[in-house]
Amino acid sequence: MMSTGTEEKATAVSKPATSSLVTSQGTTTIASTVVQKIAGLAAREIPGVYDLGGGAARAFNALRERIPGASGSVGQGVSVEVGEKQAAVDLQIVVEYGVSIADLAQAVRANAIGAIEQMTGLEVVEVNITVNDVHLPDDDEPQGGAPARVQ
Repeated sequence: MMSTGTEEKATAVSKPATSSLVTSQGTTTIASTVVQKIAGLAAREIPGVYDLGGGAARAFNALRERIPGASGSVGQGVSVEVGEKQAAVDLQIVVEYGVSIADLAQAVRANAIGAIEQMTGLEVVEVNITVNDVHLPDDDEPQGGAPARVQ
């Protein structure tokens, strides 16, 4: 089949991708810590997420919270890569025992993508989720809290 050349012209004259962050009037740059905080808060909003981060990060955060005037890190367990128009997110989470991990991961991913894209205008290309631990209900009970046995 012979081409008339109109197909080639149509593809050669494609519109450049537009972004609300890169305009003819200037560029808006979003710091990676901003995306990190948004992703961390969005993940924590989902019921079934007990905490974010690996064991060492959670232990360090627990120590930090005991220092007067210090606060825990919202971005704990979150790493991001941010470009001009796109972002990629890695989350490390601890799930509550009994929660469907597949359903939880899907909800966390959707909430993080929605929050980041809505607040920053960046396109989220991926959200990778690593489940580091399962929180058991027994983990919250204080040591020595059991009643003494009667002899």
